[in-house]
Amino acid sequence: MGVTVNHRTFVIERDLPGSVAHAFRFWSDHQLKRRWTACHPDWQVTEDHFDFDVGGAERMTWRMPDGTEQAMRAHYLEIHPRERIVYAYTMLTAGRSISSSLVTVEFTGRGATTLMTFTEQAVFGDPRDGDIRESGTGTGFDRLSEEMVATPDGL
Repeated sequence: MGVTVNHRTFVIERDLPGSVAHAFRFWSDHQLKRRWTACHPDWQVTEDHFDFDVGGAERMTWRMPDGTEQAMRAHYLEIHPRERIVYAYTMLTAGRSISSSLVTVEFTGRGATTLMTFTEQAVFGDPRDGDIRESGTGTGFDRLSEEMVATPDGL
């Protein structure tokens, strides 16, 4: 029996509180990004690498309470400051890939706010993982908005 493949594309838009420069900082600054992407307080971080440059990589590895290792491996393909970020990433559970994606994040100024358009083109081995990813990504963007409100727009 062959491995099943589930392709999915989803787009999430958010009106973020603050300028495009402020919104972009929350993707490009390691400490700011971790404030809104840290979504599992009971998972132990065992690796946290962040090289936000074209050709750079972001790597996160966690140990879940049951001992299972979860990892994210990203590679930055395009970075256009205050305009667009394009990256590819894979998620792994216990060393096995559960998904691979191409992501484009676009930033459009709207006066005192920023329209962020997040487009993910993904392949999942299990369609349920796609539902979880889409929902979890939206929840993460809710945290992003909260963190942007809590941090002054200094740019």
